[in-house]
Amino acid sequence: MSSNPLRSAGKFNLSKDELHLLRRLSTPEKIQQYLEDLPYNKERDGETCRSPRLALSHGTAHCFEGALLAAAALRVNGQPPLILDLESVRDDDHVISVFRLNGCWGAIAKSNYAGLRFRTPVYRTLRELVMSYFEHYYNLDGEKTLRAYSRPINLSRFDRLEWMTSEEPLWPIPEYLCEIKHTPIFKFTRRHYMDDRLYKAGLTGRAE
Repeated sequence: MSSNPLRSAGKFNLSKDELHLLRRLSTPEKIQQYLEDLPYNKERDGETCRSPRLALSHGTAHCFEGALLAAAALRVNGQPPLILDLESVRDDDHVISVFRLNGCWGAIAKSNYAGLRFRTPVYRTLRELVMSYFEHYYNLDGEKTLRAYSRPINLSRFDRLEWMTSEEPLWPIPEYLCEIKHTPIFKFTRRHYMDDRLYKAGLTGRAE
Protein backbone atom coordinates (compact mmCIF):
# COMPACT_ATOMS: atom_id res chain seq x y z
CA MET A 1 0.00 0.00 0.00
CA SER A 2 1.29 3.46 -0.85
CA SER A 3 2.29 5.56 2.16
CA ASN A 4 1.19 8.73 0.36
CA PRO A 5 -2.63 9.14 0.32
CA LEU A 6 -2.52 11.92 -2.26
CA ARG A 7 -0.49 9.77 -4.62
CA SER A 8 -2.93 6.86 -4.17
CA ALA A 9 -5.91 9.14 -4.72
CA GLY A 10 -4.41 10.33 -7.98
CA LYS A 11 -3.53 6.81 -9.08
CA PHE A 12 -7.12 5.62 -8.70
CA ASN A 13 -8.72 8.97 -9.64
CA LEU A 14 -10.37 9.01 -6.21
CA SER A 15 -11.05 12.05 -4.08
CA LYS A 16 -9.30 12.21 -0.71
CA ASP A 17 -12.61 11.52 1.05
CA GLU A 18 -13.34 8.49 -1.14
CA LEU A 19 -9.85 7.12 -0.57
CA HIS A 20 -10.15 7.67 3.17
CA LEU A 21 -13.46 5.80 3.29
CA LEU A 22 -12.19 2.85 1.26
CA ARG A 23 -8.97 2.70 3.27
CA ARG A 24 -11.03 2.38 6.45
CA LEU A 25 -12.61 -0.75 4.95
CA SER A 26 -9.30 -2.51 5.54
CA THR A 27 -10.55 -6.10 5.92
CA PRO A 28 -13.10 -8.19 4.03
CA GLU A 29 -15.29 -8.22 7.13
CA LYS A 30 -15.31 -4.41 7.31
CA ILE A 31 -16.15 -4.19 3.61
CA GLN A 32 -19.01 -6.65 4.07
CA GLN A 33 -20.39 -4.74 7.04
CA TYR A 34 -20.34 -1.53 5.02
CA LEU A 35 -22.33 -3.28 2.28
CA GLU A 36 -24.76 -4.62 4.88
CA ASP A 37 -25.37 -1.10 6.17
CA LEU A 38 -25.82 0.30 2.65
CA PRO A 39 -29.48 0.25 1.57
CA TYR A 40 -30.25 -2.16 -1.24
CA ASN A 41 -30.75 -0.50 -4.63
CA LYS A 42 -34.32 -1.53 -5.40
CA GLU A 43 -33.99 -0.59 -9.04
CA ARG A 44 -33.44 -3.83 -10.96
CA ASP A 45 -29.84 -4.77 -11.81
CA GLY A 46 -30.65 -4.14 -15.47
CA GLU A 47 -31.64 -0.53 -14.80
CA THR A 48 -28.52 0.86 -13.10
CA CYS A 49 -24.85 -0.03 -13.46
CA ARG A 50 -23.05 2.43 -11.22
CA SER A 51 -19.38 2.78 -10.40
CA PRO A 52 -18.21 2.63 -6.77
CA ARG A 53 -18.09 6.45 -6.76
CA LEU A 54 -21.75 6.69 -7.79
CA ALA A 55 -22.80 3.91 -5.42
CA LEU A 56 -21.20 5.87 -2.58
CA SER A 57 -22.76 9.17 -3.63
CA HIS A 58 -26.22 7.62 -4.10
CA GLY A 59 -25.90 5.69 -0.84
CA THR A 60 -27.28 2.48 -2.33
CA ALA A 61 -26.16 -0.56 -4.32
CA HIS A 62 -27.46 -3.82 -5.77
CA CYS A 63 -25.39 -6.99 -6.16
CA PHE A 64 -23.30 -5.90 -9.16
CA GLU A 65 -22.67 -2.43 -7.76
CA GLY A 66 -21.83 -3.92 -4.37
CA ALA A 67 -19.31 -6.30 -5.94
CA LEU A 68 -17.57 -3.39 -7.68
CA LEU A 69 -17.53 -1.36 -4.48
CA ALA A 70 -16.03 -4.30 -2.58
CA ALA A 71 -13.43 -4.81 -5.30
CA ALA A 72 -12.48 -1.12 -5.14
CA ALA A 73 -12.02 -1.34 -1.36
CA LEU A 74 -9.88 -4.45 -1.74
CA ARG A 75 -7.78 -2.69 -4.36
CA VAL A 76 -6.93 0.40 -2.33
CA ASN A 77 -5.98 -1.93 0.51
CA GLY A 78 -3.47 -3.80 -1.61
CA GLN A 79 -5.45 -6.78 -2.94
CA PRO A 80 -6.48 -7.48 -6.54
CA PRO A 81 -9.98 -6.25 -7.49
CA LEU A 82 -11.56 -9.57 -8.43
CA ILE A 83 -15.19 -10.30 -9.26
CA LEU A 84 -16.88 -13.56 -10.25
CA ASP A 85 -20.22 -14.20 -11.94
CA LEU A 86 -22.63 -16.85 -10.67
CA GLU A 87 -24.87 -17.92 -13.54
CA SER A 88 -28.43 -19.10 -12.96
CA VAL A 89 -31.53 -20.32 -14.79
CA ARG A 90 -34.96 -18.72 -14.46
CA ASP A 91 -33.32 -16.16 -12.16
CA ASP A 92 -30.87 -13.24 -12.08
CA ASP A 93 -27.13 -13.86 -12.12
CA HIS A 94 -25.25 -12.88 -8.94
CA VAL A 95 -21.88 -11.10 -8.98
CA ILE A 96 -19.53 -11.40 -6.00
CA SER A 97 -16.12 -10.00 -5.15
CA VAL A 98 -13.64 -12.76 -4.30
CA PHE A 99 -10.38 -12.69 -2.38
CA ARG A 100 -7.75 -15.10 -1.03
CA LEU A 101 -6.33 -15.35 2.47
CA ASN A 102 -3.78 -17.97 3.52
CA GLY A 103 -4.37 -19.78 0.22
CA CYS A 104 -8.15 -20.06 0.68
CA TRP A 105 -10.97 -18.26 -1.13
CA GLY A 106 -13.62 -16.06 0.42
CA ALA A 107 -16.25 -13.68 -0.95
CA ILE A 108 -17.88 -10.33 -0.28
CA ALA A 109 -21.33 -9.70 -1.72
CA LYS A 110 -24.41 -7.51 -1.64
CA SER A 111 -27.69 -9.38 -2.02
CA ASN A 112 -31.39 -9.13 -1.33
CA TYR A 113 -31.21 -12.76 -0.16
CA ALA A 114 -29.67 -13.47 3.25
CA GLY A 115 -27.68 -16.52 2.14
CA LEU A 116 -25.93 -14.97 -0.85
CA ARG A 117 -23.58 -12.61 0.96
CA PHE A 118 -20.25 -13.03 2.78
CA ARG A 119 -18.15 -16.18 2.72
CA THR A 120 -15.33 -16.70 5.21
CA PRO A 121 -12.04 -17.53 3.40
CA VAL A 122 -11.96 -21.26 4.17
CA TYR A 123 -12.59 -22.65 0.67
CA ARG A 124 -9.61 -24.33 -0.98
CA THR A 125 -10.96 -23.98 -4.53
CA LEU A 126 -13.30 -21.66 -6.35
CA ARG A 127 -15.67 -24.56 -6.93
CA GLU A 128 -15.90 -25.15 -3.18
CA LEU A 129 -16.69 -21.47 -2.70
CA VAL A 130 -19.30 -21.43 -5.46
CA MET A 131 -21.01 -24.59 -4.20
CA SER A 132 -21.49 -22.97 -0.79
CA TYR A 133 -24.04 -20.72 -2.52
CA PHE A 134 -26.09 -23.50 -4.12
CA GLU A 135 -28.55 -24.24 -1.29
CA HIS A 136 -29.24 -20.51 -0.80
CA TYR A 137 -29.58 -19.48 -4.46
CA TYR A 138 -33.24 -19.63 -5.41
CA ASN A 139 -35.99 -17.73 -7.19
CA LEU A 140 -39.29 -16.66 -5.69
CA ASP A 141 -40.87 -19.95 -6.83
CA GLY A 142 -38.45 -21.68 -4.45
CA GLU A 143 -36.41 -23.32 -7.22
CA LYS A 144 -32.65 -23.65 -6.63
CA THR A 145 -31.25 -21.92 -9.70
CA LEU A 146 -27.43 -21.75 -9.57
CA ARG A 147 -25.91 -23.56 -12.56
CA ALA A 148 -22.43 -22.24 -13.44
CA TYR A 149 -19.67 -19.79 -12.55
CA SER A 150 -17.07 -17.72 -14.34
CA ARG A 151 -13.36 -17.43 -13.63
CA PRO A 152 -12.36 -14.49 -11.41
CA ILE A 153 -12.07 -11.29 -13.44
CA ASN A 154 -9.48 -8.69 -12.44
CA LEU A 155 -11.19 -5.34 -12.89
CA SER A 156 -7.88 -3.68 -13.73
CA ARG A 157 -8.63 -4.80 -17.29
CA PHE A 158 -11.39 -2.15 -17.24
CA ASP A 159 -9.23 0.69 -15.95
CA ARG A 160 -9.69 2.37 -19.33
CA LEU A 161 -13.35 2.84 -18.31
CA GLU A 162 -12.25 4.35 -14.99
CA TRP A 163 -14.55 1.78 -13.39
CA MET A 164 -13.87 2.99 -9.85
CA THR A 165 -14.96 6.57 -10.48
CA SER A 166 -16.89 6.72 -13.77
CA GLU A 167 -19.94 8.97 -13.95
CA GLU A 168 -21.24 6.83 -16.84
CA PRO A 169 -22.93 3.40 -16.59
CA LEU A 170 -20.48 0.52 -16.70
CA TRP A 171 -22.43 -1.82 -19.01
CA PRO A 172 -19.29 -3.23 -20.73
CA ILE A 173 -18.40 -5.07 -17.52
CA PRO A 174 -21.62 -7.11 -17.09
CA GLU A 175 -21.70 -7.63 -20.85
CA TYR A 176 -18.21 -9.12 -20.63
CA LEU A 177 -19.27 -11.35 -17.74
CA CYS A 178 -22.14 -12.68 -19.85
CA GLU A 179 -19.84 -13.43 -22.79
CA ILE A 180 -17.01 -15.33 -21.09
CA LYS A 181 -16.97 -19.06 -20.48
CA HIS A 182 -18.75 -20.37 -17.40
CA THR A 183 -18.07 -23.72 -15.73
CA PRO A 184 -21.19 -25.82 -15.04
CA ILE A 185 -21.47 -27.03 -11.45
CA PHE A 186 -23.42 -30.20 -12.26
CA LYS A 187 -25.48 -31.87 -14.97
CA PHE A 188 -29.04 -31.24 -13.88
CA THR A 189 -31.80 -33.62 -14.97
CA ARG A 190 -34.59 -32.15 -12.84
CA ARG A 191 -35.46 -29.06 -10.83
CA HIS A 192 -34.65 -28.78 -7.12
CA TYR A 193 -36.69 -26.77 -4.61
CA MET A 194 -36.21 -25.16 -1.20
CA ASP A 195 -37.78 -26.40 2.00
CA ASP A 196 -40.17 -23.89 3.53
CA ARG A 197 -38.04 -22.80 6.50
CA LEU A 198 -34.88 -22.15 4.49
CA TYR A 199 -36.95 -20.31 1.86
CA LYS A 200 -38.36 -17.95 4.50
CA ALA A 201 -34.98 -17.51 6.22
CA GLY A 202 -33.37 -16.45 2.96
CA LEU A 203 -35.87 -13.62 2.55
CA THR A 204 -35.10 -12.13 5.98
CA GLY A 205 -34.52 -8.40 5.59
CA ARG A 206 -35.44 -8.44 1.91
CA ALA A 207 -35.99 -4.98 0.38
CA GLU A 208 -39.25 -5.06 -1.57
